[in-house]
Amino acid sequence: MRLLRALLCLGLLAEATLASRVRTRRELAPGLYEHGVYDAGGSYCQRGDVCCHGRDDGCTVPYHDTLCYCDLFCNRTVSDCCPDFWEYCLGIPAPFPKAPGCARAGRRYPTGATYRENCNLCTCGPGGTWQCEDHACLMDGELIDAINRGNYGWRAANYSQFWGMKLEDGVRYRLGTFRPSPTVMNMNEMHMSMDSNEVLPRHFDAAAKWPGMIHEPLDQGNCAGSWAFSTAAVASDRISIHSMGHMTPALSPQNLLSCDTRNQRGCSGGRLDGAWWYLRRRGVVTDECYPFTSQESQPAAQPCMMHSRSTGRGKRQATARCPNPQTRANEIYQSTPAYRLSSSEKEIMKELLENGPVQAILEVHEDFFMYKSGIYRHTPVAEGKGPKHQRHGTHSVKITG
Repeated sequence: MRLLRALLCLGLLAEATLASRVRTRRELAPGLYEHGVYDAGGSYCQRGDVCCHGRDDGCTVPYHDTLCYCDLFCNRTVSDCCPDFWEYCLGIPAPFPKAPGCARAGRRYPTGATYRENCNLCTCGPGGTWQCEDHACLMDGELIDAINRGNYGWRAANYSQFWGMKLEDGVRYRLGTFRPSPTVMNMNEMHMSMDSNEVLPRHFDAAAKWPGMIHEPLDQGNCAGSWAFSTAAVASDRISIHSMGHMTPALSPQNLLSCDTRNQRGCSGGRLDGAWWYLRRRGVVTDECYPFTSQESQPAAQPCMMHSRSTGRGKRQATARCPNPQTRANEIYQSTPAYRLSSSEKEIMKELLENGPVQAILEVHEDFFMYKSGIYRHTPVAEGKGPKHQRHGTHSVKITG
C-alpha cells in the first residue's frame, strides 16, 4: 500500500511539474514584446509556412535564443507571437510598437549606430532599418567568384589591404601613370636582332639568371606614383646587371616623387618619359638614403630634400645629406637614355632575356586589383553590375620574366 501511494504521489508530482512548465512558458511569462518588437521585419511564421488554429504548443519557430508561436493562442494580453504573425497569419498590422534601434547578427544597436560593410558605411535609421551607402568596392567577392569560375586565363583573390576601399579610390590612389604623349608614342622602336627560327625559353625568371641583382618591389601605398616606382625599379636592376653586380643600388622612388616636378604630379600621377629624363640628367640616390614617406597621397608634394651639382662630363654629385640620418651614402646614380621596344612579345622576351627587366604601361580595369596569378586580361564580369562597377586607369610595372 505504501508503495502504491508513493507511485501515485510521483505520478501526480510529474503531472503538476509538466503543467507548471506549460503555464510558465505560455501563461506566466512576461511576453516577448514587453520592451518592443525585436527584428520586426523578420520572417518567422512565413519562413516556416505555419499558422495554427486555437492553441498548439508545437506551432513554434526559433526566435533568437527562445521560441515564438504562430497559433491563435499567442495573440493575447501576454503575447509570445512571432513578429510576422499578425501580418502573415491574420493579415493585420502588428499591435505592438517596434523596439528602438536596429538588429544585426542577433544584437540590438541604437539609432545612429554605424558599421562598415566592406567600403560602405551603414547607419541605423530612426525607422529601425540599416541605411547603407552603395559604393562599388575595390574588393568584390562576386567578381572574384565569377573570374575564378570562368576560363579567363588568370586567378583572382581577395586582398585584405584593399578591403574597405572604394573602387574609385583604388583607381585614383593605387595606379598613377599618365598615358604617353603622341610624341612618345611616335618614338622609333628599338628592334631586337632575332633569327627567324630562334627558340626562346618557355619559362624565364630574371632573378634566377642574375641572382642578387633583381630587387624586390616596393609598396606604393595610397600614392598614385607607379610612374616613379616602376622607373626606379627597372633602373635599379639594369644598373646592377650591367655593372655585373659591382653596383646594386635600390634607387629611391621618393627622390623622383619629390624632386622630378616638371610636368609631374608626384603622388597624383606622372609621365614615364619625364622620369627617365630626370634619371639621365639629374640622377637619384638610393631608397636607403631617401626612403619612401608618401604612403598616403597628399594634396601637395613633399619638398625635394636631395640636390646635386654637375662635376663635368655629365656626372653629378650630391650637395645635400641623406634625408635618412642613419646613412651617409649619398651617391647619385644616373641612367643612359631610355628606348622604346617593339610591341612584339618575342622581341620583349628577347630584350628581357639579354638585358634584364623592362617597363610596361598597362590599361587596367576594376578586375585588375583582384589579380593573383596567370596572364591578366580584362574580363567582362562587371558589366552586369552597372557603370559604377566599371572603371579603368593606366598603370606601369616592371616585368621580370
